[in-house]
Amino acid sequence: MKVIGITGGVGAGKTEILNLIDKMCSCIILRADELARSLEMRGEECYEPLVSLLGDGVLAPDGQIDAKKMAQMIFTGDDESLCEKVNAIVHPAVKRRILSMIEDAENEGVVDYFFIEAALLIEDHYDTIVDELWYIYADEDIRRKRLKEHRQYSDEKITAIMDSQSSDEVFRQHCSVVIDNSSSLDEARRQLERYLSGR
Repeated sequence: MKVIGITGGVGAGKTEILNLIDKMCSCIILRADELARSLEMRGEECYEPLVSLLGDGVLAPDGQIDAKKMAQMIFTGDDESLCEKVNAIVHPAVKRRILSMIEDAENEGVVDYFFIEAALLIEDHYDTIVDELWYIYADEDIRRKRLKEHRQYSDEKITAIMDSQSSDEVFRQHCSVVIDNSSSLDEARRQLERYLSGR
């Protein structure tokens, strides 16, 4: 079983590419953001530490952590180190769970690939976990157009997100495979076929 990390900037079309991959090979696809959210649920590993850190004000009426409230505390509060503290709770827990899931998948031996999708694969040193890092690339103008059309993001919001993410150079430096998703999905599929067949 090959473990592959999928990364790329906002609007590059990682979800589209993963949907294609899902149809093209025998695989497990894990989205790190979704896993992180599940680990923040009551009774899961990150719940108590996050509530201790952020206080009861982060909770929704049903007692679960309110993602919007948490984001507001992290990004608009006075404590600039809060984001680092939250990440120090969530990121190691996500990585531990992923390692456990990879081990289970290898023991079961029923899939050929295990894909992990996360925006911060490089920053969080997932190169130590995966066999290969794949970079989903799309031209910046195309990414901006997609984000305006599909997510109704403003120019300011798009610029702020892009500025906070790794540059094209950094992605290319760390990733052994680049999938150019600037044009059609058929073109992306042709590239995927080449890499999935080992050519």
